[in-house]
Amino acid sequence: QVQLVESGGGLVQPGGSLRLSCVVSGFTLRNDAMSWYRQAPGKERELVATVTSRGSTNSTDSVKGRFIISKLNTQNTLYLQMNSLKPEDTAEYYCNTFPPMPRSWGQGTQVTVSS
Repeated sequence: QVQLVESGGGLVQPGGSLRLSCVVSGFTLRNDAMSWYRQAPGKERELVATVTSRGSTNSTDSVKGRFIISKLNTQNTLYLQMNSLKPEDTAEYYCNTFPPMPRSWGQGTQVTVSS
């Protein structure tokens, strides 16, 4: 059974940093492209960043230069280092494969950027 468990969110001031984690079970992280997604209130879920099975990364323009996606295959864990956070980064953050497995979304982790 696939499980995706996100953690690391919280309340942070603008300009601050957070590191999100996603522990994966039920499949091997190394074999799949993995992504972070986010959904802000009243908006659709959007793709934030992706890391391929070979380790290449890409991110949406709004977070380029601020967010870094990485993975640790030996621990089946995905990370998102978020720096220089802005109020518009406030959202529920989720991990999933790319493209996502529609029936395997986790509970997410809330990130709130506010002074």
